[in-house]
Amino acid sequence: MRYEERTKLTVVRALVPVAILISSPVLVIAGTPIRRRYLRYVYRYEAPQILDKKRGWVSVHYFVITSRLLKWLCWPTESVARLASRRR
Repeated sequence: MRYEERTKLTVVRALVPVAILISSPVLVIAGTPIRRRYLRYVYRYEAPQILDKKRGWVSVHYFVITSRLLKWLCWPTESVARLASRRR
């Protein structure tokens, strides 16, 4: 979507946290693998850019990736994964 489409950007900014909250039970239990797989999907070689300033284009993925709520909900499984990797 384009930068000039303010209503769409506002709606997306409001709905991304709602979608994250709906999926929060899954994210708390298995957030790290899901987040890593999602980031691999977004940053793959064939993928379009999530933020293109030249064309004035921003992707919905930008709001998901920069969401502090997503990072916070994935934190428990990330810390467990770090503890498990240290003990090996």
